[in-house]
Formats: sequence, C-alpha cells, structure tokens
Amino acid sequence: MKLSELLHGIRGMNTLNVKEATVDIHHIEMDSREVRPGTLFFCINGYTVDGHDFAQSAYEKGAVAIVSERPLDVPIPVFVVRDTKRTMAQLSNRFYDHPTKKLQLIGVTGTNGKTSVTHILEQLFKGQNRTTGLIGTMYTKIDDVYIETKNTTPESLVLQQRFQEMVDKQVDTALMEVSSHALHLGRVRGCDFDIAIFTNLSPDHIDYHQSMDHYMYAKSLLFSQLGNTYEGKTAIFNGDDQVADQLIQMTTADIITYGIKKQADVMASNIRAAATGTTFTLTVFGESIEVQTRLIGLFNVYNVLAAVSAAYVSNISLSAIQQGLESIEGIAGRFEAIDSGQDFAVIVDYAHTPDSLENVLKTVQDFANNQIRVVVGCGGDRDKTKRPIMGEIAVKYADETIFTSDNPRTEDPNTILQEMTAGLDRDQYRLIVDRSEAIHYAMKQAKTNDIIIIAGKGHETYQEVGRERTHFDDREVARAALKERIK
Repeated sequence: MKLSELLHGIRGMNTLNVKEATVDIHHIEMDSREVRPGTLFFCINGYTVDGHDFAQSAYEKGAVAIVSERPLDVPIPVFVVRDTKRTMAQLSNRFYDHPTKKLQLIGVTGTNGKTSVTHILEQLFKGQNRTTGLIGTMYTKIDDVYIETKNTTPESLVLQQRFQEMVDKQVDTALMEVSSHALHLGRVRGCDFDIAIFTNLSPDHIDYHQSMDHYMYAKSLLFSQLGNTYEGKTAIFNGDDQVADQLIQMTTADIITYGIKKQADVMASNIRAAATGTTFTLTVFGESIEVQTRLIGLFNVYNVLAAVSAAYVSNISLSAIQQGLESIEGIAGRFEAIDSGQDFAVIVDYAHTPDSLENVLKTVQDFANNQIRVVVGCGGDRDKTKRPIMGEIAVKYADETIFTSDNPRTEDPNTILQEMTAGLDRDQYRLIVDRSEAIHYAMKQAKTNDIIIIAGKGHETYQEVGRERTHFDDREVARAALKERIK
C-alpha cells in the first residue's frame, strides 16, 4: 500500500511531498523489535517505555516512515499527530482492509463472565459448523490454532492483524472479550461489532478507573460505539444488574435483556443446582425448553443466558441451542474440578474479584456435605480496595480460609496479606505466603466430602514475583499435592 493511500484523510499530519507519497508500506508495527524494511512505525507512549525513544532503532531496521506525537530527528518522513494510539487504530484498520466488516463480531464486556460467555458461544457456534475465532484472557484462537496473548484485549494494531488472519482462515464468527482498559484506551476503535454483551458490573480495577462511575463509563463505550443506526446491531444486557438500565441508554442498537429475577426477553427459571451440573427452564421470547448443562452455579446460569441471547440473534434455533448446551464441557480454570480419585472435591477457579469469589463460595455451599476450605490471595500492583472485602467474603463462606500469595508482582506479599486480613480475627484464617505450600496444606487437612476451592489464578500457568514471571499452575500443584497425599 502506498503511504499516500494509507494516510489519506488523516487530519493533523504534515503534508506529503511527491517523493514521500510514493513510498510503499509493507508492514506496520508499534514494537521496534518487529520492524522490517518497508515498515510504518508508530511511536506509542506506554506504561513502562516510550516508543519515541526507539525511533532511531526503527529507522535503522528499515522503517520508511514514522507516526509520532512530537518531531523526531530521523532521516525519514515523520508525521506528528495528537494521539498516536488513535491514529494507529485508524490506520491499522485501513491497512488490513477493514477485516471486521467481513466477520460477525461479538464483543463481551463486564467484570465477570467474559471468558465463560465467549467459550460457551464458541462451542454453540462450532456445533453449527461455524468457523470461529476467539480473543480473550486465556489466548487467541483462530479456528483450532492457539496464539498466546498478553492482554485480555490486545492493542488495536495486533487486533486488526488477528482479525485479518481470521478472514484469511475463512472464520465467519469472531468472539472477543472486551476489557474496560481496552475500551478506555481505544484499542477496539475501528472494530465493527455486530453484537455487544454486558454481563455484570462489580468493583474491580478501581486503581485504574478511580471510581465505579468511571468504570461503568468505560464499559458503556462498547455499546455507544455500535453506531447510531439500528440495522444489524444488537446490544444484550443482564437485566438483573443494577446498571443495566443506565447502559441501555448508551446505545441505539436493538436491545435484548436476559435475567433470572426481573422480567426479561431471555430467562431462566426452576433452577436446580448440583455438584455435577445445573438444570433449568430456558424461556426465549415466550418459548420454553428444558436445559441441562455441566456448568455449575447460578453465576454460570447467567453466563449461559448471555450466550443463548447472542446465539439466538445469530439464527441458531432453540433446539440446536438446547443440544449444544448439553454437550458443553467445562472451561479451563473456571470452576474446574481436579479429580485424582480422592474422596473430597478440589475446584480451581479464576475468582479474583469480591463478586466472583462470593459467587463461587455460595455455589459450593449449595451442595457441600462437609467443610469448605478456600485458598485465596490478591494480586500486587492492582486495586487495593478489594483486598479486605475479599478477606471478609472468604472467612464468611468458608470453614477454613488460607490466605496466600497470588501474583504479588512488585509488592511485598506480606503487606498484601495484611491488607486482606485487616479487621479479621486471627483465629478466622491461616497465613501461608508460599502459594504451593498453601495448596499442599489444604490438601493435607481435607477430610471426606470436603470441598477445597483454590481461587484467583484459574487458567494461569505462571506467577509474577517482582518483575519475573515463573511457571506456576494451581492445577498442577493441586495434582502433585494429591499424589503426595495418596503416598
């Protein structure tokens, strides 16, 4: 693509001369390490590094033009803009020829449930022989090929690259978790969503957003960005959530609501929960069917309702939805059972917010036949306000609480645990800083029919201590501890 074609209509840039206009752009990059000959390089001012500092390196590796927020002393065209992230989103979409216009794109936002909803949808669509792509917390998946991701929602340039790969692989439906950070930072600008789903809102990321109002505003951007016409756009809301009515006002798209408590378009009733799954009556616009799923708990019923709403809008019949839900297996790190033949239950879950931890613990109370033990911590360099709340929830619903390290990052793990246990009586919990030791301790204490919840990391296969990331998987540690116990 010619540089002049790529930059056409972008206001605020200095004028191209004839020589610059004929330059061919073969690649676009925001990481100077990835620059090759023929690259347009974007200088992005990030949290830890400033891309402007790598302009010279990008030039030396073959960059033929640069987009920046200030003048640079390099012998190639430099186009100065107010906001390189905004411009990068525009140009990435153009460079990859607007790939999301060639896909059905479904975005899911909310504090909890994003991963579960996208994975339920993936399995429902695959059951209809649809080719899917998925972008989220655990990975990016294009058909059956997995790609590691660093953020729940990647930067705009990476997103558009991935969507173009999906188009090349003839994907017809893309499912994406859309984080509040991504919405606030503009990573999804240029993404043409067909369906947007809101799961719920509870305190999280307040360190970043500063208040719940700002947090809700960030979530609302997904729905306002559906556009100002009704045609082909649907917004799906959890009608039982307290902010649903406010968010509904943010969009002009067609509205579908789902819920359990309040009257909604898609509802669940007669819910029967067990240790092996959940059964309920599903009613979609007045038509009812009985549903069985291996997914456990009321929070998963909400996740199923969100997915059903999007599947129904996507012309999947209720009978096909019914069959699909019955065949859905568990989701990695989401209420995942670890079974080595022991006479007690071990469940690993990603619950890392007060709301999600409470949901998991209340769910196991419904079928617990003996004691509930929970191993839980909080991440470092993240929202500190939720630490004492999670501590209170853990001791309220569990018979034994073991507080331990999550991903302490650059914080002292002892300080994190002190903040989690502030206000608690010392006899209500046990402190074991080393996470592996904490999990082993819980296994040793377990009695017949106990339930052990290992919360906070779920699918993660690493632990961040200081600035280093080392291998750590709660599921592997749990299996090792069970094996040791059997010996």
